[in-house]
Amino acid sequence: MIYNFLHTITCRSSNLRSLRLMCSEITDDGFVQAVVKLPMLEELEVSGISLSGESMKLAGLSCPNLKTLMLNRLFYLSSDDDDHDAIAIAESMPKLRHLQLCGNKLTKTGLNAILDGCPHLEHLDLRQCINLVGNLEKRCFEKIKDLRRHNDSTSADYPFSFETYYFHWSRQLAILKNALPMEEGAYNFDPIVEEAEYYLKLY
Repeated sequence: MIYNFLHTITCRSSNLRSLRLMCSEITDDGFVQAVVKLPMLEELEVSGISLSGESMKLAGLSCPNLKTLMLNRLFYLSSDDDDHDAIAIAESMPKLRHLQLCGNKLTKTGLNAILDGCPHLEHLDLRQCINLVGNLEKRCFEKIKDLRRHNDSTSADYPFSFETYYFHWSRQLAILKNALPMEEGAYNFDPIVEEAEYYLKLY
């Protein structure tokens, strides 16, 4: 459904300058097929969506005028290091001025890559990026006018508050539990239902 919606938008609005996708079930292929048709895009938000670093790199290469990117995580469970997003951004989005990466898994390596690859960056939001260790403030403050550090408060304007997170999983759980019975051999939704129930119990 979301792919058909995106396909309609991209086919009719190739001059689109702003696109926001939040908490959708879009796949990497669906996202790439849509964004490559939007070369005039200047603002992109893909928050709460699991997309690969390669997809983000293709987005940057396809949208050379991109100035704002919001790539926030809906919920942070793993502390595993992952600089794929950061490297993709550094290698394909040199004109970025505003970057929001709340809850991202990037490390010092990824952050340095962004600072090197995005020379026009003015606003950087790294709240809840818990893998950022060491003293990175000096270089950030030298280059960034408006810096939100990884340990800055999220109580006022964090893009994915508890309420947003809880609403998303509650809605997904309700949809799955009310779905029509699956025919024999069809996709098994039980693991997804169990995952949703587990996350909701955490809160």
